[in-house]
Amino acid sequence: MLKIVSLALLLFAISNVNSTEYKLHGVIDIRATAADTLESYVNGGYGKFTSHNGANVSLAQAGGEFIVDWDIGVSAHIVGNAYSDENDTTLGLTEAFLKYRTLPNEAGYRWQTKMGIFYPEISLENNAYAWASRNTLNSSAINTWLGEEIRLLGAEVALTRLGKFNNNAFDITLAATAFVNNDPAGALLSWHGWTIGNRQTLWTESKAIPDFRARMPGYDLNAQAANSEPFLELDDKWGFHLRSKINFHHKGQISVGYYDNNATPYRVENGQYGWRTRFYHLGLSWRLPAEFELSAQYLSGDTLMQSTARVDIVNNDYTSGYIALSKRMQKHRVTLRLEEFSVSDNDLTAGDNNDEYGKSATVNYSYRLSKPWFLSVEYNWIASQRAARMYTNQTINLTEQQLQLAARYFF
Repeated sequence: MLKIVSLALLLFAISNVNSTEYKLHGVIDIRATAADTLESYVNGGYGKFTSHNGANVSLAQAGGEFIVDWDIGVSAHIVGNAYSDENDTTLGLTEAFLKYRTLPNEAGYRWQTKMGIFYPEISLENNAYAWASRNTLNSSAINTWLGEEIRLLGAEVALTRLGKFNNNAFDITLAATAFVNNDPAGALLSWHGWTIGNRQTLWTESKAIPDFRARMPGYDLNAQAANSEPFLELDDKWGFHLRSKINFHHKGQISVGYYDNNATPYRVENGQYGWRTRFYHLGLSWRLPAEFELSAQYLSGDTLMQSTARVDIVNNDYTSGYIALSKRMQKHRVTLRLEEFSVSDNDLTAGDNNDEYGKSATVNYSYRLSKPWFLSVEYNWIASQRAARMYTNQTINLTEQQLQLAARYFF
C-alpha cells in the first residue's frame, strides 16, 4: 500500500510541474452469434469458441484505455474490459503500467521502459483499443491463449535504433522483460486445448477447468482447484521475455521472441500448481500492392507440471501458427485467416490425455459505416481431434462452426 501511495504522490507531483494531457479511448462490441459447438471453454467445457451453442446476443467487449501523458516522455496507462452474455458478466482491469520513452540521441538510439501489468509485445492482431483485434472479431488461437493466460507484472527495457538517423529504411528494437505472477500459465492450454475467441482474462479473474478423470478422488490431480488462476506468484522467482523487432518503414515488420516464466513445476498452493512454461514466437506483417496486407505468426513451446515428489504429471509440447490475408477497398475490408495447432502429451498420467490436433478457418467482412462505427460479419470453422473429450462422453473428432454479426464502436 505504501508503494501505491508513493507512486500516486509522484504522479501528482509530475502533473503539477509538467504539461499533462488526458486521453480516453475504447471499444464497444455488440454481437449476435449462431454457433454449432459444445459448452464453451469459458465455462469449463470443451467448446473451442467463446460463444455458446445456439443463438446468442452478447456484449462481446466493452473496453477502455485511460492515458495520462506528460511532456517529459512519461505516460500512465490503465486498461479495463467488461464482457456479458447469458451465462456471466465480468468487469475488471487487464493492464496498468507506466511507460517512459527518451528522445533519440545523435546516433538515433532511443530507450523505452515500461513497468506494471502488461501484455508482452507478441500479437500482430490485437492492435486496436483495449487489445481488441483490428481485422477480425475473434483472435487467432495464439492470441486467444495470450489473452487468457499470459500477462506480465514486471518491467521491460527496450532499445531502438532509428533508421532515419542512419540512412536505413528500417528500425531495429531489442527488448528484455523481467516479470512475476504468471506461474500457473499453461494449465488452461493443456486442459482445454487451443481455442478461438476474444475474451481476455481480467487480472484477478480465475478460469474454469474442464472435467476429466485425473481430477477424481484417488487420481494424480485430485488436489487441483476447480478453477485456474493464471496470474499468481508461487515461488518468488523471476521469469523473462526477450524480443527483437525489425520495422521496415511503410512496408511491415518481422519479430522474434522467447518467453520463460521460470516457474517451479512441483510447487502447489491452495490447489494452484506452478507450470514451467516456455515458448518462442515469430511474426511477420507486410503491406502488399493494391491495399493487401499479409500477416503470419508461429508459436511453439512446452509446459511442465509435477507432483511435490517431482514426478511429471503434465508434460506437453504445443505449437500453433496462422497466415492471414486482408484486403481493404475504401470502406470495405475482407480478411481470410487459416490456422493449424497441436498439443503433444508426453507424460503417462492416467485419466489426463492432452493430445490435440486441429485446423481453423476464419472469414471476416467489415464495413466502416462512419468514422467510429464498424459493422462486421464473420464465419469461424474449427476441425479438431481432442482425446480428453472422451472423459465427458463427447466425440474425439469434432467440427465446430459459428456465424457472428457485430456492431463495433471505437472512441
